[in-house]
Amino acid sequence: MDKKLNVFARIHEMETQMGQMHSDLGELKLAIKELLEENQRLTIENEQLRKMLIRDNVRADEPETEPAPLSAKTKETEQPGTGEVVGEGYDNLARLYHEGFHICNVYYGHLRTEGDCLFCLSFLNK
Repeated sequence: MDKKLNVFARIHEMETQMGQMHSDLGELKLAIKELLEENQRLTIENEQLRKMLIRDNVRADEPETEPAPLSAKTKETEQPGTGEVVGEGYDNLARLYHEGFHICNVYYGHLRTEGDCLFCLSFLNK
């Protein structure tokens, strides 16, 4: 009888160990998933930064043209057809958006990975 109890006790112990191993495996899978997602996000960001660096290097290699004559609106531009004056801040936000970053209040500063953002576009069109 003692041998039968010992066998059942060992089976129960093995079941407990298998449950713990299953739990550990699940945690490892979640950690790997998070690492893969972060790696993908960093890869996309790295590619965009490389494109920006190449574009900036090409611009730096181009010969400089004569600067435009200074006027009263050196830091402000006028949007065509509207007569509204748009400041330097708007230009900076538009540049950030075209470089692949969010400018909306929901995801400001985060990398855009899924194309255009309707919040950002509505902000730019105001």
